[in-house]
Amino acid sequence: MKKIKILIIILVILILMGLGGLVGIYFWAQRDLPNFKKITDYNPPLVTTVYTKNGNILGYFYKEKRFLVSLKEISPWVIKSFLAAEDSNFYEHEGIDLLGIIRAAIKNLQAGTIVQGGSTITQQIIKSLLLTPERSYKRKLKEIILAYRLEKYLNKDEILTIYLNQIYLGHGAYGIEAAARTYFGKHAKELNLAEAALIAGLPKAPSKYNPYNNFEAAKKRQHYVLGRLLELKWISPQDYKEALDYPLILKSSGDPSWQQGAYYLEEVRRWLINKFGEDKVYMGGLVVQTCADLEHLNAAENALKEGLIASTKRRGFRGPLKTLTPLEYENFLQAQVLQPELFLPNSSEWIEVLVTKVEPQGAWVRFGKYKGFIPVKYMSWARTPDLKKAPEDVPKVKDATQVLKPGDVVLASFKGKEKDYWLLALEQEPEVEGALFSVDPRSGEVLALVGGYSFNRSQFNRATQAKRQPGSAFKPIVYSVAMDNGFTPASIVLDAPIVYEDSNTNSTWKPENFEGIFYGPTLLRTALVNSRNLVTIRIAQQLGIKKIIERAKVLGIEEEFPQDLSISLGSVPVTLTELCRAYTAFARLGTYIDPYLVKEVKTSWGEVLYEHQPLIKEALSPDTAYIITYLLQEVVKSGTGFRAKVLKRPVAGKTGTTNNEQDAWFIGFSPYLLTGVYVGFDQLRPMGKYETGSRAASPIWVNYRLAVENNYPVQDFPKPSNIVMLKIDGKTGKLAGPKSDPVYILPFKKGTEPKEISSTNTPSESTSKENILKNIF
Repeated sequence: MKKIKILIIILVILILMGLGGLVGIYFWAQRDLPNFKKITDYNPPLVTTVYTKNGNILGYFYKEKRFLVSLKEISPWVIKSFLAAEDSNFYEHEGIDLLGIIRAAIKNLQAGTIVQGGSTITQQIIKSLLLTPERSYKRKLKEIILAYRLEKYLNKDEILTIYLNQIYLGHGAYGIEAAARTYFGKHAKELNLAEAALIAGLPKAPSKYNPYNNFEAAKKRQHYVLGRLLELKWISPQDYKEALDYPLILKSSGDPSWQQGAYYLEEVRRWLINKFGEDKVYMGGLVVQTCADLEHLNAAENALKEGLIASTKRRGFRGPLKTLTPLEYENFLQAQVLQPELFLPNSSEWIEVLVTKVEPQGAWVRFGKYKGFIPVKYMSWARTPDLKKAPEDVPKVKDATQVLKPGDVVLASFKGKEKDYWLLALEQEPEVEGALFSVDPRSGEVLALVGGYSFNRSQFNRATQAKRQPGSAFKPIVYSVAMDNGFTPASIVLDAPIVYEDSNTNSTWKPENFEGIFYGPTLLRTALVNSRNLVTIRIAQQLGIKKIIERAKVLGIEEEFPQDLSISLGSVPVTLTELCRAYTAFARLGTYIDPYLVKEVKTSWGEVLYEHQPLIKEALSPDTAYIITYLLQEVVKSGTGFRAKVLKRPVAGKTGTTNNEQDAWFIGFSPYLLTGVYVGFDQLRPMGKYETGSRAASPIWVNYRLAVENNYPVQDFPKPSNIVMLKIDGKTGKLAGPKSDPVYILPFKKGTEPKEISSTNTPSESTSKENILKNIF
């Protein structure tokens, strides 16, 4: 009896010591526990998604590719599959599953390897978000304590939501939504049982079981998950069999970032970082609604690319990319892996080809294991470059041996397929650059923005960052001041030589018209339509340069202007965006609107962080704006903007060309769409004879607008009630008489119109000269 008492006492002491030890271990482990409550404010790194105005995805910004979703946005099969694979007692335990640990140990012993883990989903969250990855008993104790506490603070659905959004599932995918898009090209709520089971098998070893790298291993894990679902009776045998037999097709949703509209996306990225900071942009899961329109963006990119390629071809052939020796031929060809069948005729895809034989009629080439032929007609543009001569000044190439030789490696495009060879055309990547900017002047929405030939080649945005002289594209601003200071479209201004001497610099300035011709007394309308420099300078001199600078500032041009008459000819560098913004005042009949790219920014939960408010300012009177717009329509009808007539609807516009054809511009607009184009080398140098705004820039404008114009109904510019339209004698500026020739219908503010009828019967000399101009451009 005494011995039994002693044993009981010893047992009690041991139990107390054990309990004391446990308590000690508990206090030892929980001394420096992190605050588990921060999990309740779950804020993981999320993908920022940028949308076009039509709801298409323009691109993503992220450090971890994770899209936040709720349980309602996840397929039930996903939830069942993850619970079966990771924690089948999830909705029954309190953070620690002792039975699960025992069951996992038995399964692992039976398999001879680790096939199940003992950690609950709650423990996995604790390990992922609060603790270090070290393997130690102390860390494991902390994990158990924190898991238990978290279960008391959050409900099961909240914990499961965090887990399914947090977990890494391989191939750069964080969370179930990213994994669904990465492996099957669909949303998490669209996954079927077979797909869900495959993804649910990844957490154990995401890289090892990545189906893109090891499909068989991934399938084996999928079978395990399906087996667990069947074992738990969460699916029927029929479900199990159908899922096993389902043909899994891996398909990524892809990342559209930097594919279409790369320059637009980059401009949005810069704006967001400036507004919200880099961390918020790359980890904040912002939902960004832009004004971008994919149809406009594609049309703009294609038009700019084609225009720059045409420009480089007009200057001639710079030579091959490189020239190989015969010993180098095979190495070059074997390194090429090509499928020419995938290239459509006349597509924008080019390849490098090796010239093997040249004859006057063309060049035989090889690429990979294929043969091709470039007929001389597809290299007729490849003259020896000479900037002093335009293409029409020299004959087209008619002998291919003057262009290519064996061993040359050149670019070529596909034109078609003959019996045993491919028909190709000689190509050349342009060195010249350009930009296109297109805005809806009614709302300020920027629909298209392209900053260069290729974003991969250069991320410098020539629409927003490059400041270049606009040349004559600045003149409408000068003429708008003239309309407010005593001039009318019928004013007569002398077109004659001017010489200015600067005593400060001891220099002389002798401006000229582009054609080098002086036209004498000239109608103001004709001076703007045909871009007469000398008339513009005389008008600026009479107005005073200060008024012109004030008007430019009012129109949103923020550059520093010198007190110099040359600014009237566009000598002050501006960005394409700035000039387009100024032109919105003409399109809007008096007010200018600040173009914008981002409409709205929200959090992943729908909270609005930013909403654009239009910035509209009074700039001109409606009467002045209408008169300038009308005259710019005349530029299109009979001046240097004539190419835009192909739209066969009301269009106003102005070309611009700087000295030595270094910069070429065309800004054209309708009431519903204003588009600007710039072309020029990044390092200032001539583009060649006649590479003007009319030849180099306006065709790009036209090709873009032709692609999108049918989306808009035909619309004319509304005429203010204070405007009267009169027939004017083109020579005298007086009211047209029965013998007047030419005759123009011109707008006037009431009270400023001419009263006297012209009696002249002498034709204007300018008529024939205008036709010469059109032939030159």
